[in-house]
Amino acid sequence: MQTDPIADMLTRMRNALRTRAASCTLPGSKLKVLVLDVFKREGYIENYEVHTLPGRGGQPSAKSSISIKFKYGPDGEEVITRLDRFSKPGCRRYRPTSALPRPRKGLGISIVSTSVGVLSDRECRQKRAGGEVLCTVE
Repeated sequence: MQTDPIADMLTRMRNALRTRAASCTLPGSKLKVLVLDVFKREGYIENYEVHTLPGRGGQPSAKSSISIKFKYGPDGEEVITRLDRFSKPGCRRYRPTSALPRPRKGLGISIVSTSVGVLSDRECRQKRAGGEVLCTVE
């Protein structure tokens, strides 16, 4: 049983990036899809697809999987160099807009779960919305 699905997703992505894999597959959830939307909007991944697994009698089941296609530079350099979990289930870390972390002095992003939705730290500053900082990406 997983206690922290976001940390599991980041670890699977980190492991796939270390082997220079073109893609990776992980169990699906709505929150993971929202986080991957931010990755795609900010240009850290090329694309992702959600696959619904077939259930009994050909009906779609509640279980799904997500395939992530990674992005690499023109010479094969990594676009994502570091993924860190910020807030954890045992210690939730909420920040107002003024105190959101700026990874690599603004070259990276923080992914924040707000009342407006899951946003990057840049989008949070534009909309003036703070919230739970899920992870940082460099």
